Parts: sequence; C-alpha cells; structure tokens
Amino acid sequence: MDLLKQRIQTDGLILNNSLLKVDSFLNQQIDPELMMKIGEEFVRRFKDEKITKILTIESSGIAVSVMTGLILKVPVIFARKRKPKVTGDDVYTAKVYSYTKGESNTIMISKQFLQPEDNVLIIDDFLANGEAAAGLANIVEQAKAKLVGIGIVIEKSFQPGAQKLTAAGYRVESLARIKAFTNGQVEFL
Repeated sequence: MDLLKQRIQTDGLILNNSLLKVDSFLNQQIDPELMMKIGEEFVRRFKDEKITKILTIESSGIAVSVMTGLILKVPVIFARKRKPKVTGDDVYTAKVYSYTKGESNTIMISKQFLQPEDNVLIIDDFLANGEAAAGLANIVEQAKAKLVGIGIVIEKSFQPGAQKLTAAGYRVESLARIKAFTNGQVEFL
C-alpha cells in the first residue's frame, strides 16, 4: 500500500534501529482518511471471506478496525488489557507480551461478543514477534469461532512474528512489510 509506505517514510521515526514510532498518524494522533484507505485495503484483501466480526487489541488497532468494520458493516471487538470492574468472569483470556512496552498482559473479551458461528478477522497495527496476534487467535479458538485471517498495518519482517503465525496455519496480510531499518531509513520488502 503505497500511501501507507509514504506516510511511514515521511512521518515515521526510527528509534534504536528496532522501533518505529508512527504516533503522528496511527498510534496517538489518527489520520481518519488514511485509516479509511487502510480499511478499504483490508476489505479488498479479505473480500472472499464472510467476516462477521473484527477482533483487535486496545488501543492502536481500534481505529483501523472500526473503519474496516464500517465498510463491512460488522461489529468490532477489542480485547482489553485490564479487566474493568463492570466486567464479569465470563471472559476469554490470553496472555501476551508487548515487545514495545516490555510487559506482559492478560487480554480479555466478554464471551457474549464472540460465538462459534462467527468468522473473525483479526486486525492489528504492528506485527513484530506475533504475541498480540497469537493471543487474539487463541481467544478465537477458545470461542470455537473461525479465524479467517490476520490483517496487519505494519509488519517488521526482520522479526519472527509473520513466520510464526503462518507456520501455525494463519493467513497473514500485511500492508507495509519492513525489511530493515538502515541508517535511519525504512527499507520495505
């Protein structure tokens, strides 16, 4: 997706040759027009699937997921990283490690939102080690729903996440695949 790659090149900031900061359009300030274009691209890539729900993790995957859900006219569910007081014990959970934050979280969604008859598309902002996507996939499996694929906005292909997920049998569609960070520049595959 050329528009996304251009934004990464112009507005992304590489930290320590391993982290990409995209706060100006994806992770803190959100560019709604870009999110809609990304949503349209996910819809195009998964057009043959009969998606009934989109699943993401709070918080950076929500904007892209909502735009995709708006186009598909399906609900968007986001896994929480902390259990609110109003959430009961009837939840699906999975443990995930955040490479960026350096911490583990137990993510959860209420069982009422995911049913065995659902066809689920997982969407996330980044794919590095695959922990978040694998945790979300585990939740889909706990619900006995069908996982139709995993849509990733930015994949760091030099880390093992995509290989891990495809080896587990999941379809992964990444819109921008980064080969390396070299001399402060992003190299795409």
